[in-house]
Amino acid sequence: MPIKNRGRPTLSQGLDKEIYQIVRKIADEQQAENGRMRLSTYTIYDSIKRSNSSLNRKPKKLLEDSIERVLEVVQSDVHGDESDSVNGDFEGLEDEKVAPLESNNLNRSIVNAWSTSTKSPAPSRKGNDQSATDGAAESTTSVNKRRHHANESASKRRKADHPIDKSPPTHVSLSDLGGMDDVLQELGDLIILPMTRPQIFTTSKVQPPRGVLLHGPPGCGKTMLANAFAADLGVPFISISAPSVVSGMSGESEKALREHFDEAKKVAPCLVFIDEIDAITPKRESAQREMEKRIVAQLLTCMDDLALEKTDGKPVIVLAATNRPDSLDPALRRGGRFDKEINLTVPSEPVREQILRTLTRKTQLADDLDFKTLAKRTAGFVGADLSDLVSTAGSAAIKRYLEILRSHTGEEMEIEGETEENVSTKVKEIRQLIKHAKETPIGEETNPVLVSNADFFTALPKIQPSSKREGFATIPDTTWADIGALGGVRDELVTAIVEPIRDPDIYAKVGITAPTGVLLWGPPGCGKTLLAKAVANESRANFISVKGPELLNKYVGESERAVRQVFVRARSSIPCVIFFDELDALVPRRDDALSESSARVVNTLLTELDGLGSNRSGIYIIAATNRPDIIDPAMLRPGRLETLLFVNLPGPSERAEILQTLVRNLPIEFSEQLRGLAETCEGYSGADLGSLLRRAGYAAIKRRDMIKFEDFVVAKEHIRPSVTDLRKYEKLRRDWSSTLL
Repeated sequence: MPIKNRGRPTLSQGLDKEIYQIVRKIADEQQAENGRMRLSTYTIYDSIKRSNSSLNRKPKKLLEDSIERVLEVVQSDVHGDESDSVNGDFEGLEDEKVAPLESNNLNRSIVNAWSTSTKSPAPSRKGNDQSATDGAAESTTSVNKRRHHANESASKRRKADHPIDKSPPTHVSLSDLGGMDDVLQELGDLIILPMTRPQIFTTSKVQPPRGVLLHGPPGCGKTMLANAFAADLGVPFISISAPSVVSGMSGESEKALREHFDEAKKVAPCLVFIDEIDAITPKRESAQREMEKRIVAQLLTCMDDLALEKTDGKPVIVLAATNRPDSLDPALRRGGRFDKEINLTVPSEPVREQILRTLTRKTQLADDLDFKTLAKRTAGFVGADLSDLVSTAGSAAIKRYLEILRSHTGEEMEIEGETEENVSTKVKEIRQLIKHAKETPIGEETNPVLVSNADFFTALPKIQPSSKREGFATIPDTTWADIGALGGVRDELVTAIVEPIRDPDIYAKVGITAPTGVLLWGPPGCGKTLLAKAVANESRANFISVKGPELLNKYVGESERAVRQVFVRARSSIPCVIFFDELDALVPRRDDALSESSARVVNTLLTELDGLGSNRSGIYIIAATNRPDIIDPAMLRPGRLETLLFVNLPGPSERAEILQTLVRNLPIEFSEQLRGLAETCEGYSGADLGSLLRRAGYAAIKRRDMIKFEDFVVAKEHIRPSVTDLRKYEKLRRDWSSTLL
C-alpha cells in the first residue's frame, strides 16, 4: 500500500510536479557522471535558468519556493524506511503518468545525498526507545532550522553575519585638517550641540538640522571632514557607501536604507554619512530605472522620519558628500532634509600653505623648506594632490638615501664580477646593493632621512593636479613679460581685475564695487587671449578658458546646462577669471532670425552674469571678440561686460617691443637693425610678427645655422598683414568713442 499520511509535505501544484521531474533528471545525470550528487536550491534553479523550458520565465521567488517544497518532500523520505521511500508515492502525483524507475538507484542516491548532512549519531543500545525519540526530535529541529534559513531573505542573513558598524573612526581627527577653519566653524555650529547636548533642542522645541550636504571638487576633503568630526565627537557613526546600497533584487536597496536609518535611530544621537550620494539620488524625472526613483523616495521618507518627535528627542544628523550637487533630486535639497549646504572650494594660496604645514607636521623636514614658495607653485592643487606631493617628495628623499647605499657598493663590484662573468652589470649592481643593505647596520652611512626643498621641487613636475584632470580651473603660466606693448590695455585690466583680487580693501574703503566684466575687442591676432591669461596669472586667480562654440549642443537644454556648469566650476575655484573666447558665437544679437535655442543660451548667460540665484563675488569675466557689432547689446550694459577695451594693431615702437619679447629666449641679439625692420612692418599684428619669426627660423634650419638678420629680411617678403578690414574697426571705435583709451 502506498504511504500517504506521514506528515510530510505534498506536491499538489503543476509547477511542483515539473520541478520534481527536473530533480529526478539532475540526480540521474550527477549519478552517471561521478557516482554522487549534491542537490541544492541553487543547483536546481541554475539548471532551470539555463534550460529552454517555460520554467525559466517564472519569477525567481516562485521557482525557489517550489524547489524548496520538492526538496523537503525528498528530505522527509530520509526519515522513513528505505522501502517506504522507494515504494511510496507523492500525494497529488497519482493522476500524472510517471514512468517507473528501473531500479532503486535514484531514490537510494537521493537518500544518501540528504543523509550526509542530516544524519544524527547512531543511538546507543541502552534506552533504545528514548534515543530514537531524541533522534527524531533532533532531525525535525534540523529540518526546521534549514527551512527557516532557506526562507530567510538574503539581506537578513547578511545583516546577521555583518552587523552595521557604528563605531566612530579612529584613523583621522580634526588636527589632520589644514586650511579649513571656516568650514570647520560652519559645520561645528551645525552638529556639535545636537550631538553633545540634545536636551537643549528638546526643551526649547527647536529642530536641529537633519542633513548637511558637503559638495566641492574631487579631493578637497569632504569625506575626511565628516570622518574627522565623527572621530572627535565620539558619537555613533554609520558610514554608508552609496553604491553598496544598490541591489539587483527588487526592494532590497530600499530595505538596506531603512535598516541603516533604523539602526541610527536606535543608537541616537548619531551621525550618518552617505558618501557619493549622487550615485543613488538622481533627478527622478531623468532617472533611467524605476529602482532609482524608489531609492530617492525611500531616502526622502527616511529623512522625514528624523524629526525629534519620531526619534524620542535624540537627534540623527545625515552628512552627505558629492562633487555633483546639481545632479541630486531637488526634493532632497529643500528645508527639512539637506537644508544646509557647505561648499568646499579649490584651496587658495594661503590655504595651500596651511595644508602643507599640516601634512608635514610629523615628517622629518630639512631647515630649507619654503612653504610659501611651494604654495605659489601648486596652483590648482586640492588637498589630495598636496598629500600626493608630500608622499612623492618623501619618496625622493628615500631615493637619495638609496643612492648613498649604492655609492658604497662600487668597490665590491670587481669581486662579484670575477665569480659571475655572464651576468649583466646592472644585475651585479642590484645584487650587491641588496647584500649591502642587509648587512650594513642602520645609521652608519647617514643621519635620519630629511625631506628637503629640493625633494619637493623634484616631485612637483610628477604631480598633475586633479582639478586640471577634471576640467576645473588652474592658473596659467603666461605673465606680463610674455606680452609686448599694449601698455594702456594692461593698466586698465590691472585696475579692473588684478587689484580687486589682490587688494579688495581698496575698493571697500572707497565704497564701490569692482567691475565684474571686461570685453576685449579688436582685430584678430592682437593678443586678446594672451592678455586674459596674463591677468589671471598676475592676480594669482584660477582661470577657466571657454571657447564660445564648445558650449553649444544640438540637444535641447544641454547648451544652457553647459553655461551653468562653467559658473558652478568657477564658484568652486574662487577667485576665478572666466575667459570667453569668440563671444560672438555664444551670444549673438537676439532678433527674429535667431533660433530659439540660441536665444535660450543668451538668456542663460545674461542671468549668470547678473548672479541671479547665486553669488557672483570673486568671479570675474573677460570676453574677447573681433565682431563686437553682432554681440547682443544686453551683454554690454553696466553690471555685465561694462568695461570695453579696444586692442588695436600695434604701432611702430610697439611692433619693435613685441618682436623683442618674442626673441628674448632665443640666441638672437636684438639689434637696431632688427628694431628698424619691425618698425617698417606696417599693418602687422602680434600674430603676424610671430609668423615672421617662424619663417626666419625655417631659413636658418635649411642652412643648419642660427637665425640671423638676413633671415628676417627674407621672411618679410613672404609675410603679408592678416588684417585687411581695418576701416571697419576704426568705424566701430568712433561709434564707441566714450569707451576708448
